[in-house]
Amino acid sequence: MSAVANDGGAPGRTIPPAPPTSDSRTFARGVQDLIEGFRTSELWLHLGWTDIKQRYKRSVLGPLWITIATGVTAVAMGILYGELFHQDIKTFLPYVLLGFIFWGFIETTVLDGSVVFSTNEGLIKQLPAPISVHVYRVVWRSLIIFAHNIVIYAIVFAIFRPPIDWSALLVIPAVGLFVLNAIWVTVVFGILSTRFRDIGQLLTTAVRLVFFMTPIIWSAKTLSDVGDSGSSKLKYVELNPMFHYLEIARGPLLGDHVEFYHWGIVLGCTAVGWIAALLVMRNFRARVAYWV
Repeated sequence: MSAVANDGGAPGRTIPPAPPTSDSRTFARGVQDLIEGFRTSELWLHLGWTDIKQRYKRSVLGPLWITIATGVTAVAMGILYGELFHQDIKTFLPYVLLGFIFWGFIETTVLDGSVVFSTNEGLIKQLPAPISVHVYRVVWRSLIIFAHNIVIYAIVFAIFRPPIDWSALLVIPAVGLFVLNAIWVTVVFGILSTRFRDIGQLLTTAVRLVFFMTPIIWSAKTLSDVGDSGSSKLKYVELNPMFHYLEIARGPLLGDHVEFYHWGIVLGCTAVGWIAALLVMRNFRARVAYWV
């Protein structure tokens, strides 16, 4: 309601009401965007699957090329490094294969997530949908690729028969944590890379570097078997968060006991990542359409 002011007998003048306070930069709006985007599942499920079909359009084998490429690379690297490190191929090949499969999910999410908004400029400006739709689209697409690759493990399992038990079901919560981390990674790096395009190039270099620093094509057990010097080197390996992510996902499928501290570190990283994602959504979500 407007008010009337009186300046010492002067005719009263109308004071307009204060403008409403914008809630665009609040945590509530950021969380609402994530929830509404998730509810629009028909859209991002369709877009993610269409991305896979378009990538292998007019190909004879189609998405099976994903499985073939991963399988050939993993088997070749497993045999080569198994010979170099004098590892038993029956245990080392499944180890390397699972490392490639789970690392592929991580790598795809980080690299695709960093360009998710810049490569979807048209949809963002023309489609009135939450920006998180594009986040879920990337994660869903990575899960489709992961599902194609996990078939390779089924073949290797039938051949080598790793000694797994009911603890193998722990891979289910592990994959759940991978998905939760994929969402916050895509949110954070996707939005920041839209504003600062150099971040995408830095991430490409960083992912390649971390690949060689993470026990994927080499085993951390080889370090612990070489005495005190190996034990000290293993401590440096454990400073790499990716080591713990692979341990909670790969260990159950190999029949290895996974220490609880691996789960604790992954849960801690997940919590910190989601806090960062909410902060980024709160401060920069509304600006994405102007940055792309």
